[in-house]
Amino acid sequence: MARPEDSAWAVSVAQVASRPGQSSPVDADFPAPSGIGDTIVGVTEGEPIHVNGAFDSIIDGLVFHAHITAPVHAECTRCLKPLQHDWGTDVTAFFPYSYKEDETDDDTDIIAGEEESEDTYPLSPDGCFADLEALLRDTFAESLPLQPLCQPDCKGLCPQCGINLNEHPEHKHDTTDIRFAALAGLKEQLERETKDR
Repeated sequence: MARPEDSAWAVSVAQVASRPGQSSPVDADFPAPSGIGDTIVGVTEGEPIHVNGAFDSIIDGLVFHAHITAPVHAECTRCLKPLQHDWGTDVTAFFPYSYKEDETDDDTDIIAGEEESEDTYPLSPDGCFADLEALLRDTFAESLPLQPLCQPDCKGLCPQCGINLNEHPEHKHDTTDIRFAALAGLKEQLERETKDR
């Protein structure tokens, strides 16, 4: 049976658990879990994600505040240029003490209510470890750009030949609007008929 501490994303919180007012810093790299994004934009599984933050102990659990940075691979949705850069985001999450979930103490309810808007994740059964795998996956799945661009004014690709218009801004094709193709054909037919008379 797997132990919580054997997880690559486990952080020991035993020194602050159940001791309100205590804080435990986290400044480490964790492997990117699977399932963050896709081939267009995402984080490759196993790449290092840097977490810099702290667990703060309150009466009914641990509040985790951190800045998380991951190496994001992406593809410009206009010109298809590969992009590779670090993407950082701030996160706040709540790790409640499971053995206090059923308590009805008014003070506990008030404190728990303050954290209702935050993402909630479980601690290990003994309350000694917090596992960051789901938090990392959720954080980047929600914060990655849906339509990444290499630059805000990317001109994209030529719809006729696919050339990158950022590198060849003067590129163009002399094309006839297909909406007038039928009229052009009728004109040619009328001109032929006039000549034949």
